[in-house]
Order: sequence, then C-alpha cells, then structure tokens
Amino acid sequence: MEIHKKSQILSSFGDHQKLTHQSKHLLLELYRCDCEKLNDESFLRCTLNRAAKFANATVLNLISNKFEPQGVTAIALLAESHISIHTWPESHYSAVDIFTCGQNMMPEIASQYLIESLMAKEHSLRVIKRNPPSAVTKQIRTAV
Repeated sequence: MEIHKKSQILSSFGDHQKLTHQSKHLLLELYRCDCEKLNDESFLRCTLNRAAKFANATVLNLISNKFEPQGVTAIALLAESHISIHTWPESHYSAVDIFTCGQNMMPEIASQYLIESLMAKEHSLRVIKRNPPSAVTKQIRTAV
C-alpha cells in the first residue's frame, strides 16, 4: 500500500473513532520458577483459572497441552480476552500473556498471583495499553 493511502486511512480513522477506553495486555516472563509446578498440567490449569478470577474475568474455556519430555501450554479463554502460559521446566522459565478488556479488570493482580504460585525468584513485566475505538467499548456482548 502506498504511504499516502496509509496516512489517509489513519487520518480518516482518527476523525471518526474517538479512542476512549484502555485495555491492558501484560507480558510476564517468570524466571527461576519451581520446575515441578511448570510441568504439572493440572496445577497450571487450576492456577490460570484462579488468576482469571483474581483479574475479575469470566473463564469461558480452558485448554492445555502437555509436551514430551516436558513443558505445558495452557490457555484460559475469557469473556474479556485471554490468559496464556507456556512453560520450559528444564529452564525454570515461563512466558505468560494476560490480555483483558473491560472497566473492572485487574490483570496486575492475576500476574502477582502467577508470580507467587510458580515461585518465580525473578520476573519481568511489560504492560501494553491498548486503545480500541469507542464503538468497540460501547458494545455489550454475552457468551453463547
């Protein structure tokens, strides 16, 4: 796409859609975690479920996969977006993604719960503030 067309689209978007609400996307890296917990699929499913509740989110579905010889990926599908975790027990490392949309969400509390539950001795947290257009934030949707 040509540059002037891109700027026209961005300009047009800005004129018609006011950005009013911030959603949060947390990228959490956990280091020096308990390797047993990082390899326990059932524990991780329960931990994600609790983390979602601490974030004030509604869990719609929870899926997971245990890898051989080790490692787990689990995803909590939320009415407000998602929480995912990918683990590397052999490296005592886990990558977590927490994305929440809505007025009453508290993803920081969920991240603190995950840090403590996985006994991370070190962590890195990056917060990305997303700004969907006001038309999106005014929609009321319910899970089917």
